[in-house]
Amino acid sequence: MKLASLKGGRDGQLAVVSRNLMRMQIAGPVAATLQEALDNWSRVACQLADLYDHLNGDVESGDPFDPAVCAAPLPRAYQWADGSAYVNHVALVRKARGSQLPERFWREPLIYQGGSDSFLGPRDPIPLGASDWSLDFEAELAVITDDVAAKTSGDDAGAKIRLFMLVNDISLRGLIPAELAKGFGFFQSKPSSAFSPVAVTPDELTGLWDGQRVHAPLLSNLNGVPFGKPDAGKDMIFSFPDLIAHAAKTRSLSAGTIIGSGTVSNKENDGPGRSIVQGGVGYSCIAEQRMVETILDGTAKTPYLKAGDQVRIEMLDPKGESIFGAIDQRVLG
Repeated sequence: MKLASLKGGRDGQLAVVSRNLMRMQIAGPVAATLQEALDNWSRVACQLADLYDHLNGDVESGDPFDPAVCAAPLPRAYQWADGSAYVNHVALVRKARGSQLPERFWREPLIYQGGSDSFLGPRDPIPLGASDWSLDFEAELAVITDDVAAKTSGDDAGAKIRLFMLVNDISLRGLIPAELAKGFGFFQSKPSSAFSPVAVTPDELTGLWDGQRVHAPLLSNLNGVPFGKPDAGKDMIFSFPDLIAHAAKTRSLSAGTIIGSGTVSNKENDGPGRSIVQGGVGYSCIAEQRMVETILDGTAKTPYLKAGDQVRIEMLDPKGESIFGAIDQRVLG
């Protein structure tokens, strides 16, 4: 099924959305918010599924669905932990800086705990901030978990995934180096992330989700021009169960925890990929294109986001239909 949170209050108003993203039904009698549904999943999931089946079976039921009135599926969350499962992306960052990638990065996931008290909706503008902050988008996938006990293994972690979403993990590249140099991780350089209009249960990804990874291109457009279409299942060194198990190594995770994949990135012939214009699959962030330009040409040419730029992130099913709806945001100067 597909679930959305309509804007209103801190935690939004839960709605069930039809498979074709055309109709919706307020789910208040079952659960007022998505967090409430996640807290009581074993009791309410079947009731939400009944609403979903009714929406899909009766094209006149419910009300029209408009992503513009959506908050993030979880407008705020108990926890947002973003990984870096696509080691190719990390390797390019290091190579562009002239440094080696530590071997352990291939054996143990990178993950950081981001701010989760306030997320952006799929149509909310992206604040530009100062010009030297170097605003960038990052297209990712994420999962929302049920309660996960500490020390849960990777073999068992997959069963704890309740929902999938798309993410725009907004980054301020100009602030990252100084923050990381302090040795304490991201904070100011990672403002509020944005999420897709709907979150979907694993069964909506039949044929794409293999229990470890989602095998479909993640599409990014910048100002209406295709920017990236890397396959989310390819070159994902650490699976979603791996990331969940890593996050739960020393602590339990509460229902409603969001775990991100990190920037989706594909390599090509063991080297940096090519842009779409050059016949490749492109990139899921501007920084990666700039890294490749630096590696190949000695200097980065592609500018970071500016006021008025439009970023669109989406994933389609094998029939070409949108699965999550699109994150479609304009940069506000």
